[in-house]
Amino acid sequence: MTTELWSIGLVIFASAIGSLGPIFLKKASANVSFSVRSLFDKKLIAGIFFYGMATIFFIPALKGGDLSVLYPLVATMYIWVSLLSVNFLNEKMNKFKWIGILSIILGVAFIGLGS
Repeated sequence: MTTELWSIGLVIFASAIGSLGPIFLKKASANVSFSVRSLFDKKLIAGIFFYGMATIFFIPALKGGDLSVLYPLVATMYIWVSLLSVNFLNEKMNKFKWIGILSIILGVAFIGLGS
């Protein structure tokens, strides 16, 4: 089976949406305790929502291609999270993080070439 371009695009879109999940979960972690009340934290709910939305977009994308090609594209979520954490969490990027992002891009590209 050849992997359809729309399927690849949908997986990348899903990973971009899903990358908002850990951002909101990190923000929610400041207020979370072991209580029922913390389950209703808006940031916690938003983080779970974005993970769920990513899954909803990912499932139909699986129809359009090989899992061995599509699933590694989910690794682009690490790129989105790194870039978003700079903007929303004031985290700093260093050369090792940039090398890691480049490695992910190269790895996804190699897998795409092998399809």
